[in-house]
Amino acid sequence: MSSTTPQHEPVAEQPTPDHPASPDSAGSELSAFVGRHIGPRDSDIAAMLETVGYDSLDALVDAAVPQGIRTQTALTLPAADSEPAAIAELREIAAQNTVVTSMIGLGYYGTHTPPVVRRNVLENPAWYTAYTPYQPEISQGRLEALLNFQTVVSDLTGLPTAGASLLDEGTAVAEAMTLMRRASKTAADAVLIVDEHLLPQSASVLATRARSLGIELVTGDLSDPEALAGGRAVFGAVVQYPGADGQIRDWTELAETIHAGGGLVTAAADLLALTLLRSPAEWGADVAVGTTQRLGVPMAFGGPHAGYMSVREGLERTLPGRLVGVSKDEAGAPAYRLALQTREQHIRREKATSNICTSQVLLAVMASMYAVWHGPEGLRRIGEQVHAKARYLHAALTAGGVEVVTTRFFDTLTVRADSAAVLAKALEGGVNLWAVDAEHVLLSTDESITTADLDVVLDAFGVSPVEAPEGSVWEEPFQRTSDYLTHPVFNTHRSETQMLRYIKSLGDKDFALDRGMIPLGSCTMKLNATTEMEAITWPEFAALHPFAPHDQTVGSRRIVEELSQWLAEITGYHSVSLQPNAGSQGEFAGLLAIRSYHLANGDDARTICLIPASAHGTNAASAVMAGLKVVVVKTAPDGGVDMDDLRTKIDKHRDELAAIMVTYPSTHGVYEETISELCELVHEAGGQVYVDGANLNAIMGLARPGDFGGDVSHLNLHKTFCIPHGGGGPGVGPVAVREHLTPHLPNHPLDALAGPESGVGPISAAPYGSAGILPISWAYVRLMGGAGLTRSAEVAVLNANYVATRLREHYPVLYAGETGLVAHECILDLRGLTKETGVTVDDVAKRLIDYGFHAPTMSFPVAGTLMVEPTESEDKGEVDRFIDAMIAIRAEMDDEASRVMLRNAPHTAVELAGEWEHPYDRMSAAFPSGPEAKYWPPVKRIDGAFGDRNLVCSCPPPEAFED
Repeated sequence: MSSTTPQHEPVAEQPTPDHPASPDSAGSELSAFVGRHIGPRDSDIAAMLETVGYDSLDALVDAAVPQGIRTQTALTLPAADSEPAAIAELREIAAQNTVVTSMIGLGYYGTHTPPVVRRNVLENPAWYTAYTPYQPEISQGRLEALLNFQTVVSDLTGLPTAGASLLDEGTAVAEAMTLMRRASKTAADAVLIVDEHLLPQSASVLATRARSLGIELVTGDLSDPEALAGGRAVFGAVVQYPGADGQIRDWTELAETIHAGGGLVTAAADLLALTLLRSPAEWGADVAVGTTQRLGVPMAFGGPHAGYMSVREGLERTLPGRLVGVSKDEAGAPAYRLALQTREQHIRREKATSNICTSQVLLAVMASMYAVWHGPEGLRRIGEQVHAKARYLHAALTAGGVEVVTTRFFDTLTVRADSAAVLAKALEGGVNLWAVDAEHVLLSTDESITTADLDVVLDAFGVSPVEAPEGSVWEEPFQRTSDYLTHPVFNTHRSETQMLRYIKSLGDKDFALDRGMIPLGSCTMKLNATTEMEAITWPEFAALHPFAPHDQTVGSRRIVEELSQWLAEITGYHSVSLQPNAGSQGEFAGLLAIRSYHLANGDDARTICLIPASAHGTNAASAVMAGLKVVVVKTAPDGGVDMDDLRTKIDKHRDELAAIMVTYPSTHGVYEETISELCELVHEAGGQVYVDGANLNAIMGLARPGDFGGDVSHLNLHKTFCIPHGGGGPGVGPVAVREHLTPHLPNHPLDALAGPESGVGPISAAPYGSAGILPISWAYVRLMGGAGLTRSAEVAVLNANYVATRLREHYPVLYAGETGLVAHECILDLRGLTKETGVTVDDVAKRLIDYGFHAPTMSFPVAGTLMVEPTESEDKGEVDRFIDAMIAIRAEMDDEASRVMLRNAPHTAVELAGEWEHPYDRMSAAFPSGPEAKYWPPVKRIDGAFGDRNLVCSCPPPEAFED
């Protein structure tokens, strides 16, 4: 957990043409991979510097970054590897893992990813490099895949509205708790009763969240809920279905009792079990949550996996996370979009119902495609096979005189036995089981378990095989009779040819980084190199259960340890936890650490969190979740924090001040000169400084938050460290802290190595969160080295200032530093132009689609503006293409006919081929920058308000798409 880094021998690599290896300040050379990651060639860099007005990158950075925070020494990281050497090293690390058959269960199961899905979704940049579908016209493919996902969840749970995935099962349970608290009409001091058979990691995540919110949990046997609650009001109940012990229980009476008292019921349900079991809705659940991991997504040492939530009618507007809905475009054709976007954190801030920003879209797409591939019959068949394996074990163990505690089960058995002896014997045969305690063993079957595996288990218990039993172990009232997945999409694509073409057709509808630049400010859409992606599907990383014995996971733990050390070195902090599986969860973990630190010091009253008005919206939502109260600090005219207002707020709340959350460089894209003074003022008042690491791409190797005053930061590995966005996830949001906060990092009840004993508890279901994708960031750092990371930041600053310089005469650049420079992004102010011409940021965003671009970030952090971040990975030609498009659009604003064209954008192929009554010509509309590599949006501009008024969140009938 320290910042000491193991040293590796440097590997020589040949430089690339026009981008020769060059020495950094420590004398080491940039690797050839740096030239492949960074877009501009050396000659391009020289030309761009001339445009900006500087003769070197060093001079530009010296002018842009305040000298008071500059790092004076080079990053102490291993010398950069070549790509073959990095892969060879990863092979060596992977070999340190031991992959055995897992029958541990507890929410994580072996599964078969259909090869057509693995190759064409997980390994396909058309899917994994896409951004969150805020621009729905260019996201119809993944929105359809997510609508399929929602339909799978709502059909299997029986609840009509499902979201487009959550982070994992544990956090989904926690989100259900807060949803029930909001929706319940019970007293403010009502309690939540929790099934004692809830998955242990979910129970712990729930406890962490409840503790920070002041919600009381009562855990136990729910057969008599009123007695368990001790006469207190109950706002909700959470049950596991089937239970963690494997037992299937009838929760009908519980639901009736809770409802009678004004509360709600959440079922944490196994979707594969629901192919055979009565749905939660049928016995009275209001909410269903869980994971879709076993629908074709590898265990991956704990993640990433798409969690899910579905709700009964009347609760849909309280759903956290993303919700895909059906609306219509301007031509009246059905079209998909994210629904109810007023719930977004940057609008509701401290009033947001959840801090979840991204989810696990790529994994949700995989799960949805698994259901499309297998269909209802296939899923039921897999469920029956999994159940038959458990039934066989139950019969053989019982016949052999072994006591099986579980009597009604789907796939999991609790068996009374000497757990140490049984586990050791099973491991000799290559199977992992789980010790509940010294006298009980837990085992689970899944679709990957073979007859040979079952024989190993029987041998471990010392019993003989028997004839396979017939029928089901549970009685008729528990059996599912309702249909599911009846929509044609789940009943059509049975040949691989059909499936391949379906996936391809959806991918072709979307705009991702494989097509062109995505200049989103604050989102850092940079290269996700193929070499960095290579290891994530290796079975040594992908097939590990998160609770496998430590000696079987040495390689993955080495990835965790080395990456943590490197991130500590890059940020200047003491310790790093990789458990948070999203940036929002990193924020939550960091704020919990601050709150825990104050409580440990007896400073119970320190509950005020200062947040600048320009901050990311998740900041405020995370602060509230951590039990803090938000006080907003004004923005100064130059875009920085208003220091006078900061001093006033500090003086007012001096004895209550817990922390300030500040993004650096600021969300306005400026290196604020006052950051050191800000940190000193907060520290002097007894508060802690949280530096949001969302913009770390602008300071890698140039400045370290832990050095210039930060106490804690979260980082976004899915931004700065090259984990791809995946259409809205997966993400990893590590939290990095100074030494005094290290005892307050997250830990985990099932893995003593995953955090300090004194930690705040788990904030994600798995000990290391989305551990399966950490090899991506590990490879990025190994391939770049310290000098390469520093050069990345320098070129990111150059690209942004090049854009700002060339566009400044066409669009006002809203904020800049004292030297007139921006950081890694710039804000183009369209408010005056909108007032003058009537053309809005929406019009410009949609017109950019015609030019073959994803829009910049719209109206954040300032309404009526566009925030542009080119990143270091975009070459000068692509950056110039974007600049030329923006200049052309500016000219279009001045022409009346062209203004109509802007308001009608984007233009579809169907529209071009039909009747043409517009006051501008077809070529100008559809081919403003020429016909080469034309991207055609599948729909016109979408009517969002119609979709919110008429909320449809599952697959519409095919007739809806008829002409």
